[in-house]
Amino acid sequence: MSVEPAAPPTLSGLSRSTVGQGLYAMAAVVAVICAATVRTDGYVANILMQAVTYAIAVCGLSVVLGLCGQINLAQAAFFALGAYAVGLGTVDYDIPFFICLAGGMGVAFAAGGLLGLSTLRLGGHYLAMVTISFQQILTVVLINAIQITNGPDGVSGIKRPDLFASSQAYLALAVAALAITGYLVWRLAGTRLGRAMRAVRDNEIAASAAGVDVYRTKVAAFAICALLGGLGGGLFAGGFAYVSPDQFAFSDSIVFLTMALLGGVASPVGSTIGTGLLILIPEWLRFLKSVPGLYLAIYGLAVILIVVFMADGIWGFIARLFRRPAIAPSSPIAPLVLKPADSGAPAALEVRGLAKYFGGLKAVDGVDFTVRRGAVHALIGPNGSGKTTTLNVVSGLYRPTAGRIFVDGVDVTALSAHKRTIAGLGRTFQNIRLFRSMTALENVVIGAERGGNTQVGRGHPTLQERARAALDFVGLGARSDDLVTRFSYGHQRLIEIARALASNPTVLLLDEPAAGLNSSEKKSLHDLLERIAAQGLTILIIDHDMTLVAGVAQHLTVLNFGRRIADGDTLDVLRQPDVIAAYLGAE
Repeated sequence: MSVEPAAPPTLSGLSRSTVGQGLYAMAAVVAVICAATVRTDGYVANILMQAVTYAIAVCGLSVVLGLCGQINLAQAAFFALGAYAVGLGTVDYDIPFFICLAGGMGVAFAAGGLLGLSTLRLGGHYLAMVTISFQQILTVVLINAIQITNGPDGVSGIKRPDLFASSQAYLALAVAALAITGYLVWRLAGTRLGRAMRAVRDNEIAASAAGVDVYRTKVAAFAICALLGGLGGGLFAGGFAYVSPDQFAFSDSIVFLTMALLGGVASPVGSTIGTGLLILIPEWLRFLKSVPGLYLAIYGLAVILIVVFMADGIWGFIARLFRRPAIAPSSPIAPLVLKPADSGAPAALEVRGLAKYFGGLKAVDGVDFTVRRGAVHALIGPNGSGKTTTLNVVSGLYRPTAGRIFVDGVDVTALSAHKRTIAGLGRTFQNIRLFRSMTALENVVIGAERGGNTQVGRGHPTLQERARAALDFVGLGARSDDLVTRFSYGHQRLIEIARALASNPTVLLLDEPAAGLNSSEKKSLHDLLERIAAQGLTILIIDHDMTLVAGVAQHLTVLNFGRRIADGDTLDVLRQPDVIAAYLGAE
């Protein structure tokens, strides 16, 4: 399932965003006025009320699934928590409606957060199974906790606030709530948290290496989704004045998910469209109910065709048709300045007795090396010697079996990957890991707003300026607003380097940066590494291209079968018989 990327934040994009916000506000005001003034019969009003309250809950799925890429098959459960909070609070305890609504949202938020905390280290079908179980357990509780929930009989006579006692006024309130919810979810994608969610959705490992706390981001997305489910459920209860357990079954969670996928899960507008269609299509096909089976066949076929032929949903399809190419900024880009941290420690990176075992396999076994500050240090060895494993342990993707790691004199051995990025490590990957639904600029902004950028302001325009400077430094400033999927393989490697540089690291870890490059691209990479080193940044590089390694590295550490077999100045190491035998294949 592909996800529609947010509009790139170019100068022209900012003006388009302003126009979009104005149009959205006008449409929201018109919708609220129509809901408050246009008279409809009770049946139509109920259909509209269901569509609006459901759409709010589906907007929650835009956050957890559309932005963060995490499955949630328990949205009806959070919807039920909000509904029952309003129902029981206003009927049994005579608590004002809005206090009950806020309480229901709080309960749903807490339940979503706790469920996320306990399950989001899982993924895929395991996460789906846990959310299904939560949905089923809550349904059982609603049915059997008769003294609290009234059991299968449900709660009737739910009260509305006096100001919105009429059906028309209450519908206008619900429409206004949907408009505000949609706007906030739309704006979320461009915030620091929203960018973190999108990074997690695209590539969790790259997000962690860029400084994103993946686990906390997932929990936040899940909790926000549950919060919106509680809001929709609370408004639903007030709209229909009655709730019962059969309204919040697992099948309803599937309906919510289908609505999100149908309209476009990446957008609250798509969520609203999908919700409206799934509620309205059965009404449009009512005249066919006299023919057994035909109604369901047409209904199911329509949904399947939309999902199959519009992978991004209806709104994603429409947005793709009207998307205009980004225009590069005309203002000059300030040069990138790298100011790596310097605590006075003699080494920028020090590894002592590092080991990583996978069962009985000793991938890394007691490796020691020191990377001098401001130097280019290469880690080489034949395939399977443990180079990438060493880099993964150093950057925090793997936990070491033994040993210690120091960055700028600080022991980071116990830190997670995203905290090591903040401590001063930036890295690239042997297999390119970019956020593929984003532009080059958006990829690099995620690096710029984390890491060692203590001297850079946290405002988004300032971060954009640094991200553009990093892209210009690697030669891609003119294409900063292009999607990364439009770049060649070699240019994608440069974007990954730019993302690491934007974080102002103390040590830059490069894993096979020349892999897959042609001779001219390798020459450009050589020049780029020299320009990076000229700014005083410490580099640890892994590569099999000995011409590149010999040309840029002053110091070599050689591994073989997970153990260090040589360490010293480049030319001296390359002459050692053990290195020649192990790496170059001589007898």
